[in-house]
Amino acid sequence: MQPSISQKDRIVSLDIIRGLALFGILFINVPAFVMVVEGMVLPKSTSVDQWIDLLINIFIEKKFFSMFSFLFGFGFYIFTSRAEQRGDNPRKRFARRLIILFLFGIVHFFIFFGSILVPYALIGFFLLPFYNLSTKAISKWLTGIVSLFVTAILAQMIFGTDMPIAKYVTNDTLLIFIMFLAGFLTAKADWVRHLGNYKRQIWLIQLITFALSVLSSVFIWKSGDGNEPLQMLDLQLNALAMTPFYLVTLFSLLEHRWLQKACMPLARVGQMALTNYVAQSIIGLQLMAWMGIEFPTSREAVLIACMIFGIQVIFSVVWFRFFRMGPLEKLWRVMTYGRQGKIVKKAS
Repeated sequence: MQPSISQKDRIVSLDIIRGLALFGILFINVPAFVMVVEGMVLPKSTSVDQWIDLLINIFIEKKFFSMFSFLFGFGFYIFTSRAEQRGDNPRKRFARRLIILFLFGIVHFFIFFGSILVPYALIGFFLLPFYNLSTKAISKWLTGIVSLFVTAILAQMIFGTDMPIAKYVTNDTLLIFIMFLAGFLTAKADWVRHLGNYKRQIWLIQLITFALSVLSSVFIWKSGDGNEPLQMLDLQLNALAMTPFYLVTLFSLLEHRWLQKACMPLARVGQMALTNYVAQSIIGLQLMAWMGIEFPTSREAVLIACMIFGIQVIFSVVWFRFFRMGPLEKLWRVMTYGRQGKIVKKAS
């Protein structure tokens, strides 16, 4: 869900990571495509399913959706700064873009009740006051919000999960906003384009976040005994540690041109993230219907996720041979600017 910019101005690594994030999100969303109703017989979980669930909790749960949120915040800066360069009102234009995303989300709710589009649109409005702040001021805000979030998590882990104020703070809404703001700050500071200047800092971030990721992963493993409230806190703490590790490592690796080139199919998926995100639920429900699956086991969910993403990689690569943006991206652009534009690629 990124702004539409010309191919030559794109940061390819953003599209690749966005495509990868969409893949990871599938492992969480596939079971959620089916709404559990009273009387539904759920499949029995085997030891293999339990190991898959543990691995997903440690390496994927909340991490890939946090990466996606980070990239949304990054895209907010790209969109608003380019709007300002054109002499447009950046905040009004982005507000209109969020309203349209909200409408898309309402429609998507009828297909997938767990759609993230409406929450993204609503939380996105809280980014608007930060647009004119300096990177130093944004850093202070981000540090303060993260500190509050971590303190509330640790307080519940130490004193118990029945703390009303702490419960209110430690929810996915605030985690999404933290990632939005982190992405916005990263884009405004232009760190991604100058990674070579921050090698020592990158190494330090990787070292610290890796250590915290291992520690929080142990907590997840230990809390996998039916204590769901505690495990949710562990997952949030793990996401705060592992998401930066993933992002910094991926951005660093993708400095290599050969790797960027090898990952271009992922970039194509990421370039039409809105279309692919919405399509995932449609394809997933259809696949489960064809396979006769009422509710997927963890093994089946992994298989279906891989099938969906394989379809989307092929479709996205073929689509961009003829068009320069995805269909929903095109509609989003037209509704944002109120004017038509050519979607078909010009002959080179």
